[in-house]
Amino acid sequence: MTQMIDLRRRGLLRGSGITVLSASAVALLAGCERKAVAQSANGGAAANDVGILNTALALENEAISAYQLGAQSGLLQKPVLEVAVLFQTHHKEHRDALIATIRKLGGTPVAAKSDAEVAQALNASALKTQTDVLRLAQRLEKGAANAYIGVIPSFGDRNLAQVSARLAADEAMHWTVLTQALKDPLPAKALSFGA
Repeated sequence: MTQMIDLRRRGLLRGSGITVLSASAVALLAGCERKAVAQSANGGAAANDVGILNTALALENEAISAYQLGAQSGLLQKPVLEVAVLFQTHHKEHRDALIATIRKLGGTPVAAKSDAEVAQALNASALKTQTDVLRLAQRLEKGAANAYIGVIPSFGDRNLAQVSARLAADEAMHWTVLTQALKDPLPAKALSFGA
């Protein structure tokens, strides 16, 4: 299953549009709905929750690496660099909370990929300007927000659904700040996340 997630995540990361990213991320975190229902019926709700949390942990680890790559690129100017480091700190807090929850549920947290692996998956060598870095971060943040929103109904433990909503709120806030930094217009219509 880990190999399948790795292959699907590579496709997710290479997607050219936000719609592809968010749909793939939701599919990754939510998994097959029938499988979740079957596991829940067989008492496997906690195992299903651990699987969802581990995929979320992989997203957080990727975000930590992505912000590290951005910070080390030399492309980010001082005020933007400070915000990137702050967002990386948020993702580290998300990571730590996910690891603790996975362990509490009796699961084993997935290992983080190296920064080099993430750089290759994200095609970091193509980043040439601060705007390139911000666009990548913006796309990843929106994909993560949509993924967290998409899995809320899949959790067997309703408390985890609330945690997922809180994580989605952080990701949406990150996306909004990045969107403003890029001087992109905000969505004209409501309900722009989770679709």
